[in-house]
Amino acid sequence: MDLGALDGPQIDAADDLGPRNRIVRHNLHDAIVSRVRDMVIEGTLSPGTRIHEGNLGRELGVSRTPLREALKYLASEGLLELAPGRGAVVRSFSAKDVQDSLTVLASLEDLAGRLACLHASDDQIRDIRRIHDEMMQRYALRDRLSYFKLNQNIHSAILKASGNEPLADVHGVLQARLRRIRYVGNESPEKWAAAVADHEDMITALEARDGERLAGVLAGHMQNTWNRVRDSL
Repeated sequence: MDLGALDGPQIDAADDLGPRNRIVRHNLHDAIVSRVRDMVIEGTLSPGTRIHEGNLGRELGVSRTPLREALKYLASEGLLELAPGRGAVVRSFSAKDVQDSLTVLASLEDLAGRLACLHASDDQIRDIRRIHDEMMQRYALRDRLSYFKLNQNIHSAILKASGNEPLADVHGVLQARLRRIRYVGNESPEKWAAAVADHEDMITALEARDGERLAGVLAGHMQNTWNRVRDSL
């Protein structure tokens, strides 16, 4: 599939992005994936946008072949769709898609919280505390994207600390797919502060190894996420 040969009018999403988006890291594939993923999360590439490979490649300073491979990878994460005749399109989600996915995430994280309090090593809990503290520093600076990435790392670390690999794998698929949606949940200062309060409760429960409390906080956090994003869908 030639993703650059798109039919019909195209949204030139990269024209106004500026030189800050040019790729300079040595691991080219990971660098392109990371940059384009950030563009989707932040809404620079908005839902429904058809990606013009030539324009985006010029903006990032990369050739079409590695860009195409990166787009395929992001499609495997669920952030993009590869449509015949249209190329790569930023995935759109209905309100039902999001609510259903968050319902499943709530169940997965409830179980993970209980298991993590039973099975996490002291080193794992200390690592999660370190990520939490770094996230709070990003929050103090209102560095929203860096905060969000650390936030997602905390959820992934708790799943890993559960010791249940299939649980972590299923969670990872859904978490990756909903990155943009969950980022939207921090748009207003009030919503962002509420999400931070949830995370403060999480780390307190984890350090106390209070599985019941942590499970409740994690499941409630997913419900709160739905409440924060539903008006944006």
